[in-house]
Order: sequence, then C-alpha cells, then structure tokens
Amino acid sequence: MTFADLHFLASAHLLESGFAVLPRAASARHIPLEDPFMLSYGSERRDRFLGDWVFPAVMVFLCLTTSFSCCVGSGRAAGNEKPPADAKTAHFRDQIQPILTGKCLTCHDTDRKKGGLDLTRRANALTGGKHGAAVQPGKAADSLLVKRITKGEMPPGNPLSPEQIAAFQKWIDDGAAYATEPLAAGRAGPDWWSLQKIARSDPPKVKNERWARTPIDRFILAKLEEKGLEPSPEAERATLLRRVKFDLIGLPPTPEEMDAFIHNPAPDAYEKLVNRLLDSPAYGERWGRHWLDIVRFAESHGYETNTLRFTAWPYRDYVIRAFNEDIPYPQFAREQLAGDTIAGADSLTKSATGFLVGGAHDTVGNGTVEGQLQQRMDDLDDMLAAASHTFLGMTVNCARCHDHKFDPITQKDYYSLQAIFSGVQHADRELAPADTAKHKEEIDGIRKELASLERRLDDFEPEFKAGTEKRRPPVNPRRNVERFPAVEAKFVRFTSTSTNDGIEPCIDELEIYAADDPENNVALASTGAKATASSVFPNASIHQIHHVNDGKYGNSWSWISKEPGKGWIQIELPKVVKINRLVWGRDREERFIDRLAVGYRIEVEAEPGQWREVASSEDRLPFVSGAKADARAGLTGDQKRDHAALVQQRDRLQNRLTALTKPIVVYAGTFAQPGPTYLLKRGDPLAKGDEVAPGALSAVKLSMAIDANAPEQERRLALARWITDPDNPLAARVMVNRVWHYHFGRGIVDTPSDLGFNGGRPTHPELLDWLAAEYQANGWRLKPIHKLIVLSATYRQAGESNPKALAVDQQNTLLWRRTPRRLEAEAVRDSILAVSGKLDTRMGGPGYKIWEKNTNYVTVFKPKAELGPDEFRRMIYQFKPRSQQDLVFGTFDCPDAALARPKRTVSTTVLQALNLYNSRFTLAQAGFFAERLKAEVGEDPAKQVTRAFELALGRKPTEKESAAAVELVREHGVPALCRALYNASEFLYVD
Repeated sequence: MTFADLHFLASAHLLESGFAVLPRAASARHIPLEDPFMLSYGSERRDRFLGDWVFPAVMVFLCLTTSFSCCVGSGRAAGNEKPPADAKTAHFRDQIQPILTGKCLTCHDTDRKKGGLDLTRRANALTGGKHGAAVQPGKAADSLLVKRITKGEMPPGNPLSPEQIAAFQKWIDDGAAYATEPLAAGRAGPDWWSLQKIARSDPPKVKNERWARTPIDRFILAKLEEKGLEPSPEAERATLLRRVKFDLIGLPPTPEEMDAFIHNPAPDAYEKLVNRLLDSPAYGERWGRHWLDIVRFAESHGYETNTLRFTAWPYRDYVIRAFNEDIPYPQFAREQLAGDTIAGADSLTKSATGFLVGGAHDTVGNGTVEGQLQQRMDDLDDMLAAASHTFLGMTVNCARCHDHKFDPITQKDYYSLQAIFSGVQHADRELAPADTAKHKEEIDGIRKELASLERRLDDFEPEFKAGTEKRRPPVNPRRNVERFPAVEAKFVRFTSTSTNDGIEPCIDELEIYAADDPENNVALASTGAKATASSVFPNASIHQIHHVNDGKYGNSWSWISKEPGKGWIQIELPKVVKINRLVWGRDREERFIDRLAVGYRIEVEAEPGQWREVASSEDRLPFVSGAKADARAGLTGDQKRDHAALVQQRDRLQNRLTALTKPIVVYAGTFAQPGPTYLLKRGDPLAKGDEVAPGALSAVKLSMAIDANAPEQERRLALARWITDPDNPLAARVMVNRVWHYHFGRGIVDTPSDLGFNGGRPTHPELLDWLAAEYQANGWRLKPIHKLIVLSATYRQAGESNPKALAVDQQNTLLWRRTPRRLEAEAVRDSILAVSGKLDTRMGGPGYKIWEKNTNYVTVFKPKAELGPDEFRRMIYQFKPRSQQDLVFGTFDCPDAALARPKRTVSTTVLQALNLYNSRFTLAQAGFFAERLKAEVGEDPAKQVTRAFELALGRKPTEKESAAAVELVREHGVPALCRALYNASEFLYVD
C-alpha cells in the first residue's frame, strides 16, 4: 500500500462521515511506506508530508474504531443545530455545560445511558429514558431533570447548590438549547482550574520549620510531610555553584570562581553570587534561548525551498536584551504583539513583532484561489497558536474547525482572535536606525570628525583664478569647494547660469566658512544667517529656500529655482565676516545627479552696491556625466600621499556613518487594515459563516471591548492589554510555571504551554498561584522570581537518590531531591568553547553560519570544512534554519523550530556519543584545550591533569583519576585527555 492509497481511503471515509478534506497544493505522490526517501527528507518537510498522507490513515483507524471526538477532526459533526442567541449560549456554556459534562455524563452519555437517558444531545434529552422525557423546554417545573436535582437525587451523592438548580430552571424555561453538541464527559468547562482567579494563600505550616529558607519551601515541605518524606540534605558548595551558574547563564564556573566561592565564609556569599549571575549579560543569552524555543524562532521559511531569513536575527537580540533588562512582562508581551505601535521605540523594540511571523511560511505560493486562501489561513493559524500557547498556555488553535473538544474554547473565540492578527503579513520591514543616546553620540562624533577631515581635504583644492587655463576639477553632484583669497562679506550670492540637463538648478546646502575659523560655517540659519532666492520651484513642498542653510543634506532638504538652467540664492550674514571658502552641492547623499549647476559665479558684498566676484566655473574642467575627476591632479608626491591617507580615513568614517544611519531591515512583519473576519464552517476558507468581531477567550471572565472596525494596531494592543491584565488568570501562571520548569526540569504543571484539560495537573497548585501573585506583586519581573527559587532550600538540595522516597515518588514530582539533568545542546557547545579558552563572548548582530553559501532554489546546507574563530561564539548566535541541525549538537535534542518546543526531550543515543567523540569540532577544541593547559601550567603531566579537571569538571581529580589521566597523557598526549573529559558524563550532566 502507498501513501496515496491511504490518503484516498482516508478522504473517502472522512467525506462520508461529514468531515471536510482540504485540497492539497501538490499532486499525490505514490511513495511506498518503506521508501528510504522518507528517512532523509528533512524533519520539517517530512512532518508536513506525513501529515498529508499518514495522518489521514490514522484518522481512518480512529474513525472506524472509536467515536472520534478529539481535536484532529476537520469540522463539527454533521447535523448540528444553529447556535442559540449569545445570552443563552453564554448561560449554557458557563452554567449548564460544566455540570452536565462534569457530573451528569459519567452516567448519562452515549455509552452508559443509565436509565436509558443520554444527555449528550438536546434531542436525546427531550426523548428521555425509561422514565420519560428528562427536559420539557419552557417548562422547568414539569421537567423530570429539575425534579430529580431539586430533590438531591441527582447527581447521586453530589447534589447541586441552590444557585446551580436555579441555573438549570432558567435554562429549561429559556428553551433548553445546547450551545454545542454532542457533549462529552471528561472535558474542561469555564470552572477549569487555570481559568479561575489567582488565589494567593499563605504558605502552609510545616513541622520542620528550620529547613525552610523561602516561602516556596513551606509549600514543598508540606507535601513531603504528608507523604512521610524528608527533603535531601543541601548540596555541596561546588555542586551548588556549578548548578546555579549553568541554570542562570549557561556556562561553567572557572577554577578561580570555584575556589573563591568554596572558601568564602560570608553568610550571604551565595546570594551575592546569584545577584552577580542575574546581572551578567550572559543571563539574557541563557534565558533568551529558552524563550526562542517557546516561540518557534528560526531563520528560514521552512517548507520545500526552506529559503533563509537573513534579517530575522534582530528579534533574537531583542529577546536577549529584554531578559537582561528584566522588563515587566506586560511590556514584554506588548512589544512582541505590537512593538511597531510604541512611540519612540528603538529598532530592537520594533523588531519584537518578529514573534508574530516567527513560524514557517510557504514562499512557493499556490496558483489556485482555494490554495492561496488556505495558505493565508495557515499563516494566521500559526500566529494565533503561537500567541495562545506562549502567553495563555491554551490550545486555541484546536478550535479552528469546531468548538474545542476538551477546553471551553469556542470556534467563535478562535475567529475572534484571528480577527486580531488578520492584518499581519509575513515580510521584511524597514525600521529607522537606533536612536539611543550612545548611538546618537557616535553619529555626532563621526560627523564632527568628518567635517574636520573635509576641511583638511579642502586645503588641497586649488584656489580660483580668473582668466587662467581650466585646471580645477569639474563640478560634481556631491560636493564642490570654492577657495579664494580672504575677503570681507555681508552678503554672498551663488548664481547658476546653466545646468547639466538644462532644467532648473538645485542646491541642497550652501556653506560659507570664516577665514580665521575654518570649521565655522557662518551661513547656517541657526547662527542668524538669512537665505533669499531669485525664485522657488512651484508646488514643491520639500524644495524650499530655507533648506539651503538648514544644515541638512540631501534632495529632501534642497532649493530649486523655477527658471530653466538659471537662478540665484543669497545668504545674508548676521555681520560682516572675512571668508575664504564656500562649499556647495546638488545632493550630498549622491542619489540625484540632475539639475547640477555646471555654469555659475559666486559674488560677495560687504558694502551696499559693491558686489565682487570671488569664484566661478570659468577655471573648471568641463563636466562629463559619469566621469570621475582626479582630485589629486596637480599635487606633488608628498601631497598625493597625504591626500590619499585623508581620503581613506574619510571613506572609512563615511561608511560607518552610512551603516549607523541607513534603515534597518528586519523580518518582523508588515501591517495593513484588514477586512472583515468570518467564522469558517469546518475551517473551510470557502465556507464563510457569520462575521466575527475581534475578541478573546469567552471563558476568561475578562472582557476585551473592541469595535469590529477597530484599527489594525489597536487590535493587537488590545490583546496585549487583555493578556496581561491582572484579572487574567493565565499569563502569570504560565510564565512562573515556565521558570520553574527550566530550573527543575519539570514544571509545577508539566505541560508548560497547555494548562487545559489535556495538559498536566499542577502538583502544587497553591504554590503556583503564590508564585503568580508574587510575580505580579514584583511588577511582573522575572529576576525576583529567579532569586526566590534558587535561594530556596528546595533548589539547594543534593541530587542523591533515596530508596524510601523513590518508592513513594519515583518521578520526584514532590521534589524530595534535585534531579540531575543533562545540559542542553547549547550549554554543551558553549562549555566546550569556554573550557578550551576559545569562547567568543561578543553579543548581538547577525548569527555565524556553519554552512557554506549556496544559491540553489532549494536551500542546500553543506557544512563548512573547518570552523574558525568567527564560529566560536555562543550557540544562541548560530544562524538557525529550520529542518537543519548543527551536525554535532543537533543530536542533543536541539529543536529545529518546525514547531514550538516549550519542553525539550532528553534522549541518550549512540549518535550523541559518536558526534561528541569524533567530530572535527571536538577534536579541534581538544587541541585548543591542550594548548591552554600547556600555556597555563607548563609541560608537567600531573599539573596538566589537575588543571584540566578543574577547568572541565570544577574539581580536582582523585588520586586514582590522576594516575590514570597522567598515564593517558604520557601515552597519547594531552589532547586525548581533553577529548576524554569533553565526553565524561560529569561534564555533560549537572547535579
């Protein structure tokens, strides 16, 4: 059987069952299941391919063997009734449905039908069981269901409250409408724990009061004492230092740090260490990497061609900076959802909307209208899913085709959220360069230095001499210098007599310099100089006379005459000044070369009526378009050398200035006002239902009032405000749970991006809410939460096992010890570089690449033969495409960003050992490590062994280890020892 055969069978069965089968962009391929092509197809493409063909086959199996009700179907069951009015829908969803699904359907669903009664559908409830109709619409008092619940007979042993009974009476009197059906037992309702208001309780009382260091410990210890367990002893200082340093900054301690901490008797030594680590720039690199996992960050589009996104890296830099600055979470969320709306924000903040378009995007396109609509819906689904998983911990995307099967999320909720993102498009966006004080200071300094260089270069320009042969260079559009003997002037006039194209002349700036102060431009309006002109080009709002002395360069700040080829501009100085140099240009930015004055004269006047010519085009060589004049013509050998050095220095500064002032291009999406959003029946983009206004999750008791025609930006801002409103119970819980997860390897809820019915249940719900409340109370900042956790006695426990505790709690969910954990791929690579002494700690900017360049239509990743210093930065700065892993460290469960990865798997495979032992990278770093040892302790093998253990493992070797290692060094050399240490479990794991 082939994939195409499976797809045909699946499609036929699904269509017969009332499900929609969306058309594929590509034609079916008959590929045998065992085809080795699938093994090398690339994970992201393979996942998509398997989704196209294998997944429908699985669906056939499920449909044939179960009552298929999970969130993988393509639509609501056929025959559903039209939803009732909003008020009745809300009453049923909020008051009735949670009771029916939580208490009634355990006995009265399709499978059980106790007493013959099935309450999963309205029609069944009206039909009733062996005692007759359970519900009589409009007649609550006569309904058997109300009679039974009023008497407390139903649900047996779990009677309803008077308020709940009243809700049932109202529901039946209003017609007993079902908002969705069939209902299913075992699903969450609006009363689900994560949707309830955060309730901060006092830390519980415990027997072993002395053990607790922070309130966290009381919550943990209370659970342990309930089970008759005791916490583990505190870890040794060396273990604790290595643990907390890897946790907070992802790098190993140096021997010097280890020695200082172990021998520091101060009672606050550990707390000061934690403060230093949290203040380290490396903290943002470590915790930024965690966030990039969550938001599916990558630097390629994915799909078949997997073309690269060379301008996606600013989002990564934004995340690192945000963690280092510990910006409040509401600001963090707002910047990622709507950073483009923040007035005065710098380029990194505006790059934060890279979050929205961080997912895979099909750049090939589709020729059919249906295919194009489907691709657009897929893009919007990715944005919506990323936002809901990341900030809310809810799988809203499961409601794309039908109401969520397990959580109280309606299909209308889904499309209300889609309306918020419907104006966002995958694309690059130009941003203004950074405007920080440091950035401005650098620009101002370069401009000042350039002005000084230009003046020195002007000294090489020959002075104007009337009646002589043409010896001065031709005019050019950028900058022309007129030097003449010093003369007093009150007025200075520049007159154009002809232009290179015969049309009206243009001047972007006219500069006049004092003879006794050669860097003082006395023509500036800011000094009191006034500009007039013979005429001004009509209907040209940007080409005004005041631009000729405003100090700004370029065509957008220039003057144009209205006379073809002719016109004059005149500067009146505040007082009579002795001048000897004038500089002018058509466009200093060198974007335009038209309207250039090639014939001109310059006159000055000190006394009224006493005009005298001081320079003109008379002695200039003729202008030839495109020709480059030799500025060194007529200079001596020494002058040419000095001139060339100044030009080189000027060009270097000009290039730097250009880089600082040119727009920054980032892959952060573009935004446009969207049209209306419609609820799509069964998720089919061609089956539009009712129009849906922007909104959020109806199950969260927090409204997000926003007009249906709200501006695009306001939609995203409104969502950001709603997510981080203190009354929204989800955002704070999700974030503190993520922090707990990364510190302990398991969250209080072990599904960090799913706090719904299909997710895990909190092991310590009171602690989760206490942390969430503490997070909000501390201004939504993470660093205080880090401190609470890592200063706790719970975190400081040793990692040794305990048979008694192991028998009670094998998974250590009660935290009776600190479970040893293997380092992530990035920490392994970074540690190897740190220990070898080759780690480059430069931060920010485009990532380094470990593959050769290629220009193929389909991106091909050919590894570089050798990696050098440019590739020795931290792994977070490695250029990260989809479907392509680092050849060595990708095997260490490094996510490829085809999907978000809020929780990495931890595997142990042969490839990990082979890569770490035999790769060129490891061999090279072992060599560098050996060179470091020789440089630091000399040629003595015993000293080399001791230093190697200190650097790699944070401790001295035992006598037995030392003897074996010295023998290894003597027989096989120092690199062999270094290679062995890189492969030691102690190097890869943290207790």
